[in-house]
Amino acid sequence: MFYRIKQIQNKSEFKQYYQLRWQLLRAPWHQPQGSEIDDIEDQCFHTIAVDNKDKIIGIARLQFNSISEAQIRYMAVTKVHEKKGIGNKMVNFMENHATKTGRSTIVLDARENAVGFYEKLGYKISKKSYMLFNEIQHYSMIKTLTSCGIE
Repeated sequence: MFYRIKQIQNKSEFKQYYQLRWQLLRAPWHQPQGSEIDDIEDQCFHTIAVDNKDKIIGIARLQFNSISEAQIRYMAVTKVHEKKGIGNKMVNFMENHATKTGRSTIVLDARENAVGFYEKLGYKISKKSYMLFNEIQHYSMIKTLTSCGIE
């Protein structure tokens, strides 16, 4: 299967990106459209995976918490495209961008069912975090990056 990982380039991609973000991460819990967007979107690095027809099949956002720390948020891959390496490549793409912009650490809050995925990529649980929608336990995770790649 062909797919590419890239940064969002235009308004049309943003529209598709936010629609998929709501569809995958908010709609199953009956959250309203608009709840997938927060007030720092314009300060973040938005990553998508697209198929050979430029349809978005994966989404993620890298936000910059400080000069040394970035955070992965809102990451998801469509069900039909899970377990094909897309998520791994998206994380790698964001880690490379974080390194290029001088960040040495990436943090994230993983849903309980995604902890194993992030552990395989070198992330470590730092603490049990919040409960989303009263049913999705999250865990804070952290990974240290190096300027010549991932530690």
